[in-house]
Amino acid sequence: MKTYATFRALQNDLQHGTITCHELVQYHLNNIKNKAHLNAFLSVFETEALERAVAVDKKIKEGKAGKLAGLVAGIKDVLAYKDHPLQGSSRVLDGFISQFNATAVQRLIDEDAIIIGRQNCDEFAMGSSNENSAFGPVLNDADNTRVPGGSSGGSAVAVQADMCQVSLGSDTGGSVRQPAAFCGLVGLKPTYSRISRFGLVAYGSSFDCIGIFGKSVEDVALVLEVIAGGDDTDSTVSHKPVPAYTQELANANGKAYKVAYVREIDSSEGLQSEIRDAIKNKIAQIKAAGHSVDVIDFPLQEYVLPTYYILATAEASSNLSRYDGVRYGYRSSNVSDLHSLYKKSRSEGFGKEVQRRILLGTFVLSASYYDAYYTKAQKVRRIIRDKTKEIFKEYDFIVMPITPTTAFKLGEHTDNPLEMYLADLFSVQANVAGVPAIAIPCGNDKQGLPIGLQVIADDFEESKLLHFSNALTNMN
Repeated sequence: MKTYATFRALQNDLQHGTITCHELVQYHLNNIKNKAHLNAFLSVFETEALERAVAVDKKIKEGKAGKLAGLVAGIKDVLAYKDHPLQGSSRVLDGFISQFNATAVQRLIDEDAIIIGRQNCDEFAMGSSNENSAFGPVLNDADNTRVPGGSSGGSAVAVQADMCQVSLGSDTGGSVRQPAAFCGLVGLKPTYSRISRFGLVAYGSSFDCIGIFGKSVEDVALVLEVIAGGDDTDSTVSHKPVPAYTQELANANGKAYKVAYVREIDSSEGLQSEIRDAIKNKIAQIKAAGHSVDVIDFPLQEYVLPTYYILATAEASSNLSRYDGVRYGYRSSNVSDLHSLYKKSRSEGFGKEVQRRILLGTFVLSASYYDAYYTKAQKVRRIIRDKTKEIFKEYDFIVMPITPTTAFKLGEHTDNPLEMYLADLFSVQANVAGVPAIAIPCGNDKQGLPIGLQVIADDFEESKLLHFSNALTNMN
């Protein structure tokens, strides 16, 4: 089967009968089997995906198909899909079957997308390498000795290796954009509240966003158009109208934007020189295309990462208290009383990284340290958001790296958690501020590994962000 650059091109062939949804699903299923060593999928819904493909083919012939008819999608193992396993890639949810659909998943289904499987991730979405899964690490298809990024590594690799056309992941501190950068994909984290979180396993509730992986900005825009918007089951979701992102993508040609580039990034010792050079080359192209780029100061950069980890671990400590071995999921068999049931079920069920973050979060929420850490971090978060928003009063976008390095070796940072946390250095600002950000491909390093470029915009400016990013991907 030929490779399609966009879903629009694929859908055109489906409409003309050049290919069928059944053939398309079978093609992706074959890729999943042939590349099973990448460990991207935890469950493959082969029979039902083929049955649904036949039903969608019939709808296409009858002219009754939805706008995503023929789109083969995978979902990260933190999104609820009714009557299917949901484990957060953790032993503590062993055997759990979802009783309902996440709103985002339901909206895909309503528009005739085909869910092909459940994708591996860092346990409870906590990690930057996809090495924390209870089911083993995911391998980068560009180099199997390297990580795909985390926590949505399986979702990224599935699109990278053509196992599906798009994936839904989650982005709490960069968990869509960082894997997208490591795998050479487009990865969108929308504005916090743009997409309903109903049916998303909670990690850090004030940071969590459902995000989208695709091979083109156009495909990501189409999926966002379908899954975004108000939802009565999520009290935190925005009820702002959802723009026609794909239409606006095509209609906004010729506009000149003002772009900011943060000066402090140039002095960052941890930034790989090839990433810095690639971004500077892209900035030169942006200027040549008629946009303006100014270097600005953002002296709060050094406070963003610690603020994120204080608050995110605090929220994780609270959210993960529900996994106690009593109501559902893993329960230790070697217990003598209720106290040992809680202790052993959680100690045996949670992996080391999840335990570490629960302990950190419990510490910063403790009576002795609550004001010194948690309260102070909340105040700093507000300052970071306000300062970020001030930039958007003058500029349309902030351009910056996503990751300090390209994809690193498996096991390279597992012995030093601080090194692993530093992989989130540039991605967490958008989560702390709650604004939308996107990863787009920006060339390769000398070893042929993908480099990603990050573009950040103001609240609910996804239309503008998608248009500009689409233009960047077309620059040579």
